[in-house]
Amino acid sequence: MVKRLRALVEDATAGDPINGWRWTHKSTRKLAKALRRQGFSIGANTVARLLKAQKFSLRTNRKRLARTHEPERNRQFRYIAYLRRRFENQGNPALSIDTKKKELVGLFKNSGQTWRRDAQEVWDHDFPSLGLGRAIPFGIYDRQWNSGFVVVGTSHETADFAGHALKTWWAEQGWQRYRLATRWFLEADCGGANSVRAWGWKWALQQVADRYGVAITVAHYPPGASKWNPIEHRLFCHISANWQGEPLRDYETVLKYLGNTRTQGGLTCRALLNTTHYPTKVKITEQQKRLIRIKRSRILPQWNYTIYPHPKRPSYF
Repeated sequence: MVKRLRALVEDATAGDPINGWRWTHKSTRKLAKALRRQGFSIGANTVARLLKAQKFSLRTNRKRLARTHEPERNRQFRYIAYLRRRFENQGNPALSIDTKKKELVGLFKNSGQTWRRDAQEVWDHDFPSLGLGRAIPFGIYDRQWNSGFVVVGTSHETADFAGHALKTWWAEQGWQRYRLATRWFLEADCGGANSVRAWGWKWALQQVADRYGVAITVAHYPPGASKWNPIEHRLFCHISANWQGEPLRDYETVLKYLGNTRTQGGLTCRALLNTTHYPTKVKITEQQKRLIRIKRSRILPQWNYTIYPHPKRPSYF
């Protein structure tokens, strides 16, 4: 019987020749049915036990294949790690920033399961018109303090919105932790509100640098490598786990779940709502570009640069 079972899955089997584990897309019910047609009296549970005995197991897909692979990706990773250590050792903030997936606010289904007597009833379609709007969580993760800070926008994910989130973080937390800081370090993705190619993002950083009198060094992760940004696996994944299976009924609920995100490792999170309207398609003029005091790094300048403030007295709020 085992040989017949192996023959059934052989054409749809892949495996690891080192440890001997194998897998197939065929279900145990279909395999049991095929064996019964061959004269064997067997059920799906027995098929599952036999497969496990032969070192088969259920597997999921793994996102590892990429159409493009930046040749300088590993070098950029090492440079980011070097900058992070240098800024932390100097007592300056080293922050990981990104915008989490936008969420519909209202009685919409949220992936995941929760323990309860009865299932919660939500809208049968995810039409935005049925809800209150969208939540756009821009996150800032401080590894030295193991803390997250999330500004929830309600209009659009723009560079101005990201710049305002950085100002809010400094006014609410940063200045208390890094009173003597003269430089900031930001780890960011290549796209979105903090796109490496967008002049709007650099102009927003210039406003932050001028307001607080700090130089802001930015290192972008190469295209296709955003999942290595620390905020993804140190903050965002815990937020998703915290509100899984719970409909985000209103913005107060969104802020509650964000603010209650905790881990046994000591992670804390604070969240604020930003209802300001941020228009899209804002063009940066040539005059504004000339006012941006940007210096690109000698190491991979396409991804690394520093924005310097214009000389003036800094403001802490």
